[in-house]
Amino acid sequence: MANTNAEQLKRVLKPVHLWAIAVGLVISGEYFGWNLGWAVSGTIGFLIATLVITLMYVTFIFSYTELTTCIPHAGGAFAYAYRALGPFGGLVAGYATLIDFLFATPAIAFALGAYLHFLDPDIPVLYSAMFFNVVFIVINILGIKESATFSVFITILAVVELLLFMGIVSPHFKMQNFVSHPMPFGWTGIFAALPYAVWFYLAIEGVAMVAEEVKDPKRNIPKGYISGLATLVFLALGVMIFTGGLTDWRKLSNLDYPLPEAISIALGKASSFTKIFASIGLFGLIASFHGTILASSRQVFAMARSGYLPRFLSRISHRFKTPHWALIGGGLISCYALYESDTNKIIIVSVMGAILMYMMSMISLFVLRVKEPGLERSFSSPFYPVFPAIALIISTITLFAMIYYNFILSLYFFAGLVLVIIIFVLLGKHKLKLMDDFMIPPTVL
Repeated sequence: MANTNAEQLKRVLKPVHLWAIAVGLVISGEYFGWNLGWAVSGTIGFLIATLVITLMYVTFIFSYTELTTCIPHAGGAFAYAYRALGPFGGLVAGYATLIDFLFATPAIAFALGAYLHFLDPDIPVLYSAMFFNVVFIVINILGIKESATFSVFITILAVVELLLFMGIVSPHFKMQNFVSHPMPFGWTGIFAALPYAVWFYLAIEGVAMVAEEVKDPKRNIPKGYISGLATLVFLALGVMIFTGGLTDWRKLSNLDYPLPEAISIALGKASSFTKIFASIGLFGLIASFHGTILASSRQVFAMARSGYLPRFLSRISHRFKTPHWALIGGGLISCYALYESDTNKIIIVSVMGAILMYMMSMISLFVLRVKEPGLERSFSSPFYPVFPAIALIISTITLFAMIYYNFILSLYFFAGLVLVIIIFVLLGKHKLKLMDDFMIPPTVL
């Protein structure tokens, strides 16, 4: 039974904060990670994969916004799937979302370390990644309004820098570079590249995690999602195309710092501007790093509050009104992943969680349309059922492609899910009928 007298998260976020969180969560995807897709598909193959994934995200976000506005809950997809599909559906969606955000964090931390290492080879990648982990957990503990204001500032800087990057490299763009070795692995390379195209947009759904902290969520959440997605589509296509035409793309396809390297090719490694660009390039990575810590902590908080994770993780700091134990728990998992894996594998695992979560969300949308036709929907998915169907089909194809090309990682991912389900059943959680926030009208909160 939910305790309506318990301390609640503060509703302080406005549309500009949501735009900053949406773009900030994702914008590191424009700075690194996506270029790994070139290595398996070539420039044209990856462009095709990116356009397919862009279509998936456009249809998904317009559909997901319906769920976020009618059930504004910090659990996001976990809450929607529980309401639509019951305890097991909520468990699968919650597990997928946790993997999505908890593993996106160390991937970005690796890139932060790599950027610093580019600036000064004496700075170890791992230690600087750990440093950022600790600092931004503390920032998030200090308060949601303070961290959201920081998001606005750092995200604007990151967007400006990407626009500056495109302005610098565009005069050096050559079409013959972009179409050189366009699809070295044929059409199969497009499927292998899908998870790296997802990295361009992964985590935009994290806006749902702060739904309980948004003023007038039914009106403001759609503004945040749609403006954020439009910004990201423009930046993703611009950065990818201009970078691909700068030089032989194979020189950039396996780096954690492709943009500073691209600038050094355009201006020369001796250029002081190259170092300056790499320095301010940290802003984009910091924006996403900060945002994924924020979103993952809210997912941990929501699942713990519902009894799916240890209860102490749902405790809220009396002073700062933030889920401090959820933040600390997520930080420990991020540190473990940094020690045990590498950027490529962490990205694949994170994307796998995201794709499964997208599938569960779209299934939940279809079920709730039938199960609860009277549910208040201030924002309805346009072109229903076409949009959610497109998102579901593309995400399903992407998941199967990832399993095929990353079979061992997939085994670990699904073995973890099976283990979680077994523990869930042994503890008898599937027999409990939760009366949590997302099972009652949010207006009583």
